[in-house]
Amino acid sequence: MKKIMLYLLIIQMATLNLLAITLGVVPQQSPFRLMKVWSPIVEYLENETGEKITLKIERSIEKFEKTLYSGGYDVAYMNPYHYVVAHNKQGYLAQVRAKKNLVGILVANKNSDLSSPFNFKNKTFLFPAPNAFAATLLTKYELLKNFNLNVDKDEKFLYVNSHDSVYKGVARGIGEVGGGIERTLNNLQDKQTKDSLLVVYKTQAYPSHPFAFHPSMKDEVKNKFTQSLLRMPTNLLQALSMKEMIKTDNAEYEIIRDMAKELLMQED
Repeated sequence: MKKIMLYLLIIQMATLNLLAITLGVVPQQSPFRLMKVWSPIVEYLENETGEKITLKIERSIEKFEKTLYSGGYDVAYMNPYHYVVAHNKQGYLAQVRAKKNLVGILVANKNSDLSSPFNFKNKTFLFPAPNAFAATLLTKYELLKNFNLNVDKDEKFLYVNSHDSVYKGVARGIGEVGGGIERTLNNLQDKQTKDSLLVVYKTQAYPSHPFAFHPSMKDEVKNKFTQSLLRMPTNLLQALSMKEMIKTDNAEYEIIRDMAKELLMQED
């Protein structure tokens, strides 16, 4: 009898897990840091929507991309480039984003002579991942467009998995210039690293990271999530370095598609 009860309990737990909504988050920072920030948000969303949510934090942006592009998340918080690819491959639809637009930054050590991109020739660049939108794609794009500096063809560069790793790498001299965004730099817990860095370039502003939904999600559930995100409490928004969320849609990211096509980065 005990074996039967245990078997039924295992079946019940497995069923509940299958019914849970998976929330994927692009791993711009360490898994430990992201889990700490996002766990209260998941708890809030569960209370507001009445849905069970499983938070999935991958160890690298590449792993996140693989899961996202195969339709592995019900809801995902992703960068704008990830979104246009995920929409193309799986039909994900953007619904909500931070009101503040996204700006890429390039940082250097305060003690270096790298005060502007005109000094970047023959330097070593650090980026989080090939398709990190603002930290990699935007910064490379604007270096080429505005300064005729083709990082991919003419410069040495390394991918180091996260924004935090970029900042620490520049601080320690592994690279001389690093790509990131203001939010992850502001949230950096390593004060010594943060204090050693100087922002030497900012890109044009673009639509920020969206929350996008898999097309298989029911409209009722999707609407509950959307409304809950739009009324998220201030303390949870602050944990994400946001002040306000607004509604968005697929059309708002057309500018990202145009940029991707220009760079020949749009995936099939």
